[in-house]
Amino acid sequence: MGGFDFFHWLQWGWIGVGALTFLALFFITAPYGRHTRCGWGPLIEARVGWVVMETASPLFLCLSYFAGLEAFNPTTLLFVLLWVGHYVNRAFLYPLRMRNGTRPMPFSLVALAALFNLVNGYLNGRYLAAFGDRYSASWLVDPRFLFGAAVFFTGMLINLRSDGILRRLREGEDSGYKIPRGGMFELVSCANYFGEILEWVGWAVLTWSLAGLTFALWTAANLVPRARAHHEWYRRTFPDYPARRKAIIPYIL
Repeated sequence: MGGFDFFHWLQWGWIGVGALTFLALFFITAPYGRHTRCGWGPLIEARVGWVVMETASPLFLCLSYFAGLEAFNPTTLLFVLLWVGHYVNRAFLYPLRMRNGTRPMPFSLVALAALFNLVNGYLNGRYLAAFGDRYSASWLVDPRFLFGAAVFFTGMLINLRSDGILRRLREGEDSGYKIPRGGMFELVSCANYFGEILEWVGWAVLTWSLAGLTFALWTAANLVPRARAHHEWYRRTFPDYPARRKAIIPYIL
């Protein structure tokens, strides 16, 4: 089997693993944040764990992209910069702003998340390096790129604003959980997750690639079940929780 055939089937195989993960996460809630519990092995500081697991994605995307790049392509380099820009926030800025960054997180969970990010970073970096010749400068005015970029940046803005709302809820002496309000939180319990899914759906469209779709599906596979768990936790914890809110997709789910 040729290298590109292996790469093609690796993408489909990874989508299959994502589908199984999606189903499993409806029964097993990842043990961090409000769902932290014992039984998952050694613990590390959440801030450190977040940096470790999120750094894997831009690192392996860049390694696989630049190692496989045969000719300079400004369009694919722009794609790389979009990816890295997202993870500069997720891997470095977000952990620095965490209010409860010293709380424990299972190292086993960090390792699994790092593996997820490693594979998705590799797939997208390898794709952009190997098939970058399909992206000429004219791709930047293609409707797929324009629509995808609009969705990507809309999702990024929703994600950043939602993170800010959650962070401000913990300001002051009372740093416990509260009902988030404002922005997309008026429609869904997990507006930050909704924004992140939008980002990677936008990425899949602007690259118009199976590798991009793979990552968008994996993002949804991780975040949709967790959003459902968050939503149910809010409803159990707060008797006055807004009844009209959905978990993650406005008016639908």
